[in-house]
Amino acid sequence: MRKILLPFTVLLLVGLDQLSKFLVVKSIALGKIVNVIPNVVSLTYLRNTGAAFSILENQQGFFTIMTIVVLGAAVYYLIKFMQSNKVWLLAGLVLIISGGLGNFIDRLRLGYVVDMVHLDFIDFAVFNAADSYLSVGVVLLIIALWREEKYGDSH
Repeated sequence: MRKILLPFTVLLLVGLDQLSKFLVVKSIALGKIVNVIPNVVSLTYLRNTGAAFSILENQQGFFTIMTIVVLGAAVYYLIKFMQSNKVWLLAGLVLIISGGLGNFIDRLRLGYVVDMVHLDFIDFAVFNAADSYLSVGVVLLIIALWREEKYGDSH
């Protein structure tokens, strides 16, 4: 069952990421800000040619190589542990794969990543759904590693 459910989840998350980016590009002018919840969250349309927080701008070759390496490792471990009870690990890997693919599709198709979510209550970078998947996925992997180290936990 997991051999179907986990890849389906990846495809669903990538699809949601790409749909959200498509809708923003079609409905919001580049650089325009649309308040969703005043003083909490706004939507905008930015083109990010860098990594997180726009670091390493215009390094597409580097991002391609790193994405392939990270995605390859994540897919390898997802397959390796697919039938295990390591729920934290599996969830983290699914999110990392989904986020990596979502942004990789943008880089290949557009040459940049579409970012759109702006948190108005904090000085934070504009991000997208794939970025959120990646961030939460890394946190889940850290939790999985911590649980394994502390408890020898297989869950």
